[in-house]
Amino acid sequence: MSEALQELASYLGEVRGNLISETKLAYGELTLSTTADKVIALLTFLRDDVQCRFVNLIDVCGVDWPAREARFDVVYHLLSPQQNVRVRVKVETSEFEPVPSAFGVYPGADWFEREAYDMYGILFTGHPDLRRILTDYGFEGHPLRKDFPTTGFVEVRYDDEVKRVVYEPVQLRQEFRNFDFLSPWEGTDYVLPGDEKAKTN
Repeated sequence: MSEALQELASYLGEVRGNLISETKLAYGELTLSTTADKVIALLTFLRDDVQCRFVNLIDVCGVDWPAREARFDVVYHLLSPQQNVRVRVKVETSEFEPVPSAFGVYPGADWFEREAYDMYGILFTGHPDLRRILTDYGFEGHPLRKDFPTTGFVEVRYDDEVKRVVYEPVQLRQEFRNFDFLSPWEGTDYVLPGDEKAKTN
């Protein structure tokens, strides 16, 4: 498989090297990095070229790197049934720089891009219906960003008195617990409940 991917990487470098900023072959997977202005041309070539025929879009997802200036990666996973190989295409973007929608090349990108928008806040230009898909209409923030609080901002519940769903600020019913993560069989300096009669050294 890695031989086929090496040949594919060489072929892509020869015929469309201008669309690819970096080629990486690691762990039996080929990753092509490109820029937002070239991603549609690269995806179209990968789909239409007879040597490639990546006709199946498996997934479009986001990755959050908060310390980086271009905070997000948009990652496209493609499959070529004819060649029996997979390839990954990566595009770096920031919070405010949109990426062109792949909907025109792969109509199946519709819901994947909506999910990336909903979970990360990644913007896609030319998308036919870019709105939230997994969270509620009034949801604030993007839950898969690494700076999103694990408790969220609001909690939702059904109020039987007012007979409707209500949104309230998150209230923690108990304090956060501090676990020492030591094994109960070694390293503890205290007596566990039930071991009061155990011999102590």
